Amino acid sequence: MTQALWRGSWAVRLRIISGLVLMVYVTAHLLNLATVLISPTAFDAVQAVRLSVIRSVPGTIITLMALSIHMVLALSRIALARTLRMPVTDAIQIAFGLAIPLLLISHVVYTRGAVGMLDVTPMFGYVTTLIWGTSDGWLQAVLLTVTWAHGCIGLHMWLRLTRWWPALMPWMIALAVLIPTLALMGYVNFARVIDGLLSDPRARDVAYDVWNWPDAEGFAQLATADQLGTRAIWTILGLTGLIFVARRTLAAIRKPVRITYVDGPTVRAPRNQTLLETSRTSGVAHTALCGGRGRCTTCRVIVEVGLSDLPPPSAAEARSLKAVGAPPNARLACQVSPNTPLTVFRVFASDGKRSRAHASQGKEAQLAVLFLDMRGFTARTDGQLPYDVVFLLNRFFDEIVPPIVASGGTVDKYMGDGLMAVFETRDGASSARAALDAVQGIGVALEQFNATLDSEGSAPVAIGIGVHLGNVVLGEIGAAGQAPRTLIGDTVNTASRLEGQTKALGVQALISIDVLRASGKEVAHDTLVDLSLRGRDSALKALPIADATRLGDMLKSRAPA
Repeated sequence: MTQALWRGSWAVRLRIISGLVLMVYVTAHLLNLATVLISPTAFDAVQAVRLSVIRSVPGTIITLMALSIHMVLALSRIALARTLRMPVTDAIQIAFGLAIPLLLISHVVYTRGAVGMLDVTPMFGYVTTLIWGTSDGWLQAVLLTVTWAHGCIGLHMWLRLTRWWPALMPWMIALAVLIPTLALMGYVNFARVIDGLLSDPRARDVAYDVWNWPDAEGFAQLATADQLGTRAIWTILGLTGLIFVARRTLAAIRKPVRITYVDGPTVRAPRNQTLLETSRTSGVAHTALCGGRGRCTTCRVIVEVGLSDLPPPSAAEARSLKAVGAPPNARLACQVSPNTPLTVFRVFASDGKRSRAHASQGKEAQLAVLFLDMRGFTARTDGQLPYDVVFLLNRFFDEIVPPIVASGGTVDKYMGDGLMAVFETRDGASSARAALDAVQGIGVALEQFNATLDSEGSAPVAIGIGVHLGNVVLGEIGAAGQAPRTLIGDTVNTASRLEGQTKALGVQALISIDVLRASGKEVAHDTLVDLSLRGRDSALKALPIADATRLGDMLKSRAPA
């Protein structure tokens, strides 16, 4: 899922990169304010480093570009939207984003603007003296809070696509509260100190001289610039709103298009409106974890009627669909803008789980399947406490599962003291190679695990592995709401029976000839055994492996024909 963070169109990627740059800028600023709580010297030292970066030519260019790009993309997204119906989190983030420039303009004018117009030295004391004890001070506190909240929401909506983010969330929430709190405390403490110092007229005269405090005429110039900047921002926001209203009006005039949802309503929607926007305006539950940016694919649908009338997916949409192995008739609702009637099936339910079984959710593929079982488990654990039994199994799986995952496999299910794994790769050849890598990796992991058991005075663990390759059917099988994704077929049964034969042959693994052929490997013919397996009309040749750690030595690449 980490790759999903960078999926999407160039606009989506630019929004992410520019947002990250601005988040770093804001975080550095807040941490700088927090250092006041340590000492003024610490504050000055951190600020010197921070300003040397952000006010350098590269720093200024990067910051201004990030700010401009982020604002332009945000405003264009609103202007080009077909509806303002959206999840509450999205609405809050957009509202905060629109409020930031209105709150920020005064700060920019009276600091960076004052430098350019009046040659002011904008030290922190100058800033706090300007706003302490005024309504502007409260507005700057609101600006700090809103900007930080906007960034945190955006960061959460971006990173929640990863598997590791939920575990970090409690810590990140704590930081999200702590950082602005410390920054505000630092601001208040510093402002109080400066306010006390400036109560002495001589100290005030010295400070004003150091800061080059503006006179009445200078403040009038700054106020005019502030008003012009605020009007400009309101004008831009107004134009954005006008474009949105105009597009909505034109869309309403044109004949609407009929959208039919499988297991849902049939609605009429404006042409060129994305399917996700149609769902939202029509009150149809439609999952979209990334907010409709084409990165997470949770809004994807299966197009049952009307696929040929849709334009082909963009490069970004095609990459996202390919990454999740979606079928040819799958599309992303946030990227599809139908002009003709459409019938679609929503793959994910409103709770984010896959919807009830659908014909297109099942697919056939040529994959390698691996069964593994711990030998003598019942005898080994007889008389032990349940805690000891579970502890042993968990230790065992902790050792042998990582090699499976590292080779590109996934554990489809655990079965007591064993498991079934599948290697769902791009084709049968790569699936077979991944399975062979996993077998050798399991052998190495088992050897290390047994060494640990020996050091503890425990008996070693023996295993049996069966690997076969063939066509399997993958799909969700089970009652509604209780249907895990699994695989079925003769390939699964054969792999399981190969694993069962390892005990009789006294070997660690049996690998079918189909796996060897698909992987491009070969072995000496006399090393293969013929096995009569239940459910098969003919014998199956397989390679017995006494020591899985030596599998690589037994195999050699087949010479090209």
